[in-house]
Amino acid sequence: MTRTTRLVILLAALLLLAGAGTGAVLHAAHRADRRDEQQANGPAVRAGTVSLRPDGARQLLVRNLAWGPHRDELTAVPADDPQGPRTASGVTCLRFHAAAGTGICLQAVHGTLRDTYRAVVLDAHLRERHRFPAAGIPTRARVSPSGHMAAWTVFVSGDSYAGTDFSTRTAIVDTRTWTIDDNLETFHVVKDGRTYRAADINIWGVTFADDNRFYATLATGGKTYLVRGDLEARTLTTLHRNVECPSLSPDGTRVAYKKRVEGASPDAPWRLYVLDLRTMKESATAEGRDLDDQALWSDDSTLVYALPGDYGSDLWTVPADGTGTAHRLMASAVAPAYLG
Repeated sequence: MTRTTRLVILLAALLLLAGAGTGAVLHAAHRADRRDEQQANGPAVRAGTVSLRPDGARQLLVRNLAWGPHRDELTAVPADDPQGPRTASGVTCLRFHAAAGTGICLQAVHGTLRDTYRAVVLDAHLRERHRFPAAGIPTRARVSPSGHMAAWTVFVSGDSYAGTDFSTRTAIVDTRTWTIDDNLETFHVVKDGRTYRAADINIWGVTFADDNRFYATLATGGKTYLVRGDLEARTLTTLHRNVECPSLSPDGTRVAYKKRVEGASPDAPWRLYVLDLRTMKESATAEGRDLDDQALWSDDSTLVYALPGDYGSDLWTVPADGTGTAHRLMASAVAPAYLG
């Protein structure tokens, strides 16, 4: 074989390799386009328009946790197709809830030396109406059924409810007047029928009955209580022990909550229970795993809540009456809100 022939063969091989490499790149780009911004190893998520007053079918809004360009954004899916493609809003929240065209979005503001936090009230088009500084790490958020009231809880110190070394701050704002109660610990507490005062009171996890009445958790003396709140009277009245992160049913008759159960590990102490407010009888749900969330009622008989997942949290669902079994509703999602 002559030197010229060897050079021709080498040049041809180099051209073939270059062509193959270009083809592989183009093929990968084509596949990426076809995914339409599908999250890595997760559900398809597409940028679009999200409304807090959806037309037509009922919607489920969540904070998307799948890795990709839309991680941490509020996304929407049809409520009857929770595992379908998600529509991303472009609005990022750490905690979120919405009702009647009003949203509350708890956000981090990343700084050079430290992060700060804020609570942002959103309109039906997810535009900012008002913002308030938040004193610490966001943990709970709720909007009243009318959309007129919004509440949020943050950790002022600590970042978990599991131990005792933490402090919370809970605020409620009227979205019509922007009147705010920025610390519910200043309310008058009635415990076991008597006025109660203590320096260690913590309040968290508001759930609204209407624009005046609400329920929440009060902690003091190493114990937790379900309290009924009255905004006009500025009172908190204890109703039941060992209740954390209550969630009122749509018909107003029951509260779902996490309960510390005897014999459980200190690192995984809670189980999901339901309390009948008329009889004060409590019953366990079929979800037997540890749960650190404020459950949401998707209707009068079904609960939705977050458990740890591959990308942070997955949403699960279980009947509220103790029957059935738990099922995963959505992967890579947290902070649900049903609309419509």
